[in-house]
Amino acid sequence: MADEDNNGDSDELQQEIIQKRIAKYDSGAADLERVTDYAEEKEITSSDGFSCALSLIGDRRNKEAAEKIAREKELQKISIKKEDVDLIMKEMEINRNKAERTLREHNGNVVEALVTLTN
Repeated sequence: MADEDNNGDSDELQQEIIQKRIAKYDSGAADLERVTDYAEEKEITSSDGFSCALSLIGDRRNKEAAEKIAREKELQKISIKKEDVDLIMKEMEINRNKAERTLREHNGNVVEALVTLTN
């Protein structure tokens, strides 16, 4: 009967050791799960930041394009003389579009346009 008690105690001891090992494994698995969850959250956050940055860049480009179109419309409203364009083309040896653009940027002032083109 004493042998059975010793065997019972050793069986209980072995069961406790097995339970501790299982608990240790389970806690390790739980720790690993937390790490992978954190990594997944970090990836999600990174992709959110990336898409946010892309939308900011897109918004900025759209704003710049709208400003450029508005600037072009304002320049087209400025009246310039054909003789002034011809003078700038002849003196600076540039094409008509460049001469007209420079003249419009300087509100039709020939002297300012020529000074800008020479600098």
